[in-house]
Amino acid sequence: MIKEDKISIAVIGLGYVGLPLAVEFSKKFPVVGFDLNTDRINELKRGKDRTREIDYSELNKNNNLILSYSHSCLKDSNVYIVTVPTPVDKNKTPNLAPLESASKTIGKYLNKGNIVIYESTVYPGATEEICVPILEEVSSLVYNKDFYCGYSPERINPGDKKNTLVNIKKVTSGSTKETASFVKELYETIIKAGVFTASSIKVAEAAKVIENTQRDVNIALINELALIFNKLNIDTNEVLEAAGTKWNFLPFKPGLVGGHCIGVDPYYLTHKAVEIGYKPQIILAGRRINDSMGKFVGEQTILRLIKNNINPSKAKIAILGLTFKENCPDLRNTKVVDIKENLEKYNCKVLVSDEFADNKESISELNIKLVGLEQIEKMDALIIAVEHKKYTQFNIKDFEKFLNPNGCLIDVKSIYKVDYFSKTSFTHWRL
Repeated sequence: MIKEDKISIAVIGLGYVGLPLAVEFSKKFPVVGFDLNTDRINELKRGKDRTREIDYSELNKNNNLILSYSHSCLKDSNVYIVTVPTPVDKNKTPNLAPLESASKTIGKYLNKGNIVIYESTVYPGATEEICVPILEEVSSLVYNKDFYCGYSPERINPGDKKNTLVNIKKVTSGSTKETASFVKELYETIIKAGVFTASSIKVAEAAKVIENTQRDVNIALINELALIFNKLNIDTNEVLEAAGTKWNFLPFKPGLVGGHCIGVDPYYLTHKAVEIGYKPQIILAGRRINDSMGKFVGEQTILRLIKNNINPSKAKIAILGLTFKENCPDLRNTKVVDIKENLEKYNCKVLVSDEFADNKESISELNIKLVGLEQIEKMDALIIAVEHKKYTQFNIKDFEKFLNPNGCLIDVKSIYKVDYFSKTSFTHWRL
């Protein structure tokens, strides 16, 4: 294994996962941060991180970190860490193209004794079944003889300033006993919370993919309960508050399930399950429920408009929040889009505002032009889809500006109490 004073790291992919990792490792070792997106690299060189995960000072004053979109920058590294996206396509099938491309790039520069560590979320077996053969073919080197692999699943929580990279326990693994020890010791240099070594790469891969699958299924249960309680005219959050008084009741809440992890990772596991001859039941059922919630919110908005004698085809509706979670600029797999699309089927005029989202990215990725909060006036319906901090601090005067007197507030995250609008003429619906 490589001696500590000889370690030179290349991090492939500088998104929400790769950039914090590159910055932390550069405090200990020489690091190359590589990304194919030239705009991303140029922004980072100017000290701007659109993900808001890293401060300007950490980028501007770091002489141990080289940022580049040039493949040649990888030639002197001996530890490669892959943090590229692993999305699904329109058919919910794993898209491993970014992972395969990264492996091909590394293979061109791989030398004897080098180690490749994958952090991207995959199904159990993907590292050694998909990535290793590519590394071998491109490099003409032999796995576990000339080079070695590790797998350490990312656990970044975008927008979370408390549970950061160094404060989350890391799972590591290696293709040999010696590699596993090296990978563990490497991450221990930056992870304050400690490291857990899995018995194999497959175990580490499986551990990651079930973390998010478990959350997805639990949220799906609560979302299904919300659908039932809505028909019974019972407030779901009041039910959850009452049930939560029992010590072992799990505190999940209903909502939209998007993002690059919870809304995607279960499909990696189910893909592999079907491949080996098992048809998942609970996991896919949970996915169907969670994927339907945006449409449900849209339909409930239309019903409230009709009850208030507002013609949906002439209705003006504003959606507050477009990112997949609160206080974060991440737009990946946001289900707010489903609400908007459902409303537009009724010819509603829909405005979208989000203080965290990047307007250029919103237009290019989602074809949605954002408006400022000051442009939200006298709407027939206001949908608070994301619990950004500012949206939790509105008062009655704010809502009187946002809404017409008989307007509807669709409170997806149940931010405001049931009786908050009791002295107004607004209709308040909570998921």
